[in-house]
Amino acid sequence: MPVTAITGSASGIGAALSEALTSAGHTVIGIDRANAEINADLATPSGRQAAVASVLERCGGVLDGLVCCAGVGVTAPRSGLIVAVNHFGVSELLDGLFEALQKGHKPAAVVVGSVASVQPGAHELPMVKAMLSGDETRAIELAELQNEPHMAYAGSKYSVTCMARQKAPDWGKLGVRLNVVAPGAVETPLLQASKADPRYGESTRRFVAPLGRGSEPTEVASVIAFLLSEQASFVHGSVLFADGGMDAMVRPNTF
Repeated sequence: MPVTAITGSASGIGAALSEALTSAGHTVIGIDRANAEINADLATPSGRQAAVASVLERCGGVLDGLVCCAGVGVTAPRSGLIVAVNHFGVSELLDGLFEALQKGHKPAAVVVGSVASVQPGAHELPMVKAMLSGDETRAIELAELQNEPHMAYAGSKYSVTCMARQKAPDWGKLGVRLNVVAPGAVETPLLQASKADPRYGESTRRFVAPLGRGSEPTEVASVIAFLLSEQASFVHGSVLFADGGMDAMVRPNTF
């Protein structure tokens, strides 16, 4: 029976994935701020360390799967919080649980990124350089100085995608697969908050995928479940867009 840890397990994609994997026979170790097997604040180093320690205790140091799904969006109270959760809340969990994954049975990890990662200009943000160098204090400082939550979100999703791909060669040599799923609009509380936001609501409502709708959390969860499974045994270091065609609509000649 596989043992899989999932951050952001209490709502949205994480909750849908937890239900699907549990039904498929996984032992799921959920991590969230509340209403999870492990309650921890991934916005802080101490919260991340506590989450890692609790997962290791529950899984006995052997983990078959890890999904980093927890994230915050443009309605977060501070741009620095977006950086802290979306990048460092992922990177520290990946690093902290890697040895346990190495001991697992055909282990795999999935990072939930976003189609926002390809937003023009995201890759050039100074905060991205700080995130990829592991300087959380500087990254948060730069995000707060810029004070543009939509760019902090795009930058954090770009950086976490790059970080996962940078890890892939070494992880693969040690037998652990690592991939990124890039959703578009997903009908979650996070999206509803964005739609209701006076700053971003109109643009969020108008940016509709070619398929004409947002995805349901279960649809993205099924993609993640596939990437964790043996059916995806040769998929590694990839970014899989599950966005209803948004990326193709915006960047038809870039892939």
